[in-house]
Amino acid sequence: MKVIVFGSTGTVGKHLVEQTLAEGHQVTAFCRDASKLSYLKHANLTTMEGDVFQFTDVKKAVHGHDAVCIVLGSGKSRKSTVRSVGTQNIIKAMKEEGVDRLVCQTTLGAGDSNGNLNFFWKRIMFGWFLKQVFLDHELQEDYVRASGLNWVIVRPGAFTDGAKTGEYRHGFSPQDKSTQLKISRKDVADFMVKQLSSDRYLFKTPGLSY
Repeated sequence: MKVIVFGSTGTVGKHLVEQTLAEGHQVTAFCRDASKLSYLKHANLTTMEGDVFQFTDVKKAVHGHDAVCIVLGSGKSRKSTVRSVGTQNIIKAMKEEGVDRLVCQTTLGAGDSNGNLNFFWKRIMFGWFLKQVFLDHELQEDYVRASGLNWVIVRPGAFTDGAKTGEYRHGFSPQDKSTQLKISRKDVADFMVKQLSSDRYLFKTPGLSY
C-alpha cells in the first residue's frame, strides 16, 4: 500500500513513518523540513517538502497514494489552525485525486469522548490552557466526518515517551472513566498502522489509552 503521512516529523509522526515502513508499505513523509528525517534511510521511503496550508502542495503530494494518515501537530503554538485547515486541504485533495482511505489522529476528549476526561483535562487543560488547540481538533473531526471518505478518527490520551507495547485499550465507551488517560506515542502509531488494513473502526472514533 502507498501511504502518505502528514505531520511526519512530529512526535507521533516519526514513529508512524517508521512503523508503516516496517509493515512493508511504501511511505511518503510530507513535511516542511525533510532534513528532520535525514536519519531515516529506507528503500520504500520518499520525503516531500510542502506546506499543508497550501492546497497545491497537498494535492501534488496526495496524488498516486492509496491511503492518508494525518498526525498534524501545532508545535508550541496554542492558537494554530494547522489541524483543521490542513485537514480540510487534505480531504479536498483526496477527493480530487481519488484517494479514499483516511486515518486521522485527534484527541481523547473530542466529541462524545468528553465523558472520558477527568476534571483536570476537561476544565483546566482543554477548558482553558489548551482551549484553542482543542477546538481546532473538534473542527478537524467535523471535516473528517463530513468528508464522505472511508475514515477512522483515532482519539489518544495524553502522550508519553514509553515503549511500543501493543497492549492498550481502544474503542471503549465514551463514558468510561477507568482509563489512565495516557498512551505512548509509539503505541498510537501502532494502532494507526493497524487501521490502514482493518475496517473494524471504519466511520468510528475509537479512544486509545492504557
